[in-house]
Amino acid sequence: QVLRDGGDRMGFYSPVEGCEALRRQIVLRSLEAGTECSVRDTLVTSGAMEALHIALRCVTRPGDTVVIASPTYYCFLQLLENLGLRVIEIPSRPLEGVRPSDLAQVTDRFRVAACVLTPNFNNPDGALTPDEAKAEIVDILARRGIPLIEDDVYGDLGYDGERPAICKAFDSKGLVLACSSFSKTIAPGYRIGWLQPGRFLDKAMELKATTSVATATPTQHAMAEYLGAGHYHRHLKRLRPAVKAMAANMHDLVGRHFPPGTRATRPAGGTVMWVQLPGGADGVDFMRRALEKGISVAPGIIFSSQGCFRSYARLSCCVPPGPALTEAVRTLGEIAGELVAGSHEERISEPWDSGPIAMSEGSLKDS
Repeated sequence: QVLRDGGDRMGFYSPVEGCEALRRQIVLRSLEAGTECSVRDTLVTSGAMEALHIALRCVTRPGDTVVIASPTYYCFLQLLENLGLRVIEIPSRPLEGVRPSDLAQVTDRFRVAACVLTPNFNNPDGALTPDEAKAEIVDILARRGIPLIEDDVYGDLGYDGERPAICKAFDSKGLVLACSSFSKTIAPGYRIGWLQPGRFLDKAMELKATTSVATATPTQHAMAEYLGAGHYHRHLKRLRPAVKAMAANMHDLVGRHFPPGTRATRPAGGTVMWVQLPGGADGVDFMRRALEKGISVAPGIIFSSQGCFRSYARLSCCVPPGPALTEAVRTLGEIAGELVAGSHEERISEPWDSGPIAMSEGSLKDS
């Protein structure tokens, strides 16, 4: 319809900042997350990864140190490495996310250029940081002049229907750069994301213009019409309970088919489940044996730059129930059981047993 009605203009570049109608709809959606941004302060990107890339380039230079939650999405780690940035990991705990006290300890001790967090349903552990902690995190970083890059791609997928606030809702100094997209809620192939970069808007516009020039015009206009017609709101009302049911089914299957001692998160939103295998079973071996059976899982070790989470794995829980899924989980449980039987370790220490910093002390200098 957009191509038919838009004619030749759909074949031209959109403005660098993006289609105004789409940005207006994104701003309206942001109100639900507690953020009052203007259309001018919103930049359309080709997915959330481009938004994160632009945000990091706005506030860091090669050699700078960035604080991230751990475990964290492995593509974040690859992006940081590609940009020549060093990493300090602080724990994300499944029931509470990042503790402000851990962040304060790290920022007091080290010279930190930026912080990257996913406070709403972190990938892979599904952690939801409480609003009080979000406000405290923003305050801690603001008092030190440290920008916060916030990834909120899962924010619309809370199971209880109430959309959690984002850190940018507590930002009064323009230091929070909020990134998100429609990849997890509509379709990843549309590549529609956005960045609300606060005081770094001019730099973000320059970087967007000199990297991808503009986001694809037809998909921007199609998304603007979809949002403007109220379809997205109705879509979420159906999607949230569906994802909740699929997650509950996956949790039940893991409980029935995995060996005793397995631990699995029960997140309040998002699309993934974080599983700890018992008895020192190795997540990489688990992944390899699963692939031999045609099943894809992500080993925990790839969600840390420090080799943590060796006995963990991430499962996608956004899979429709049925015989194929049941058989796949049963097979994974058998593999896990075989690995446990062949392991001689009773317990692998938790990544944060020795403190809230996962980084070799010799690789950084105190500030």
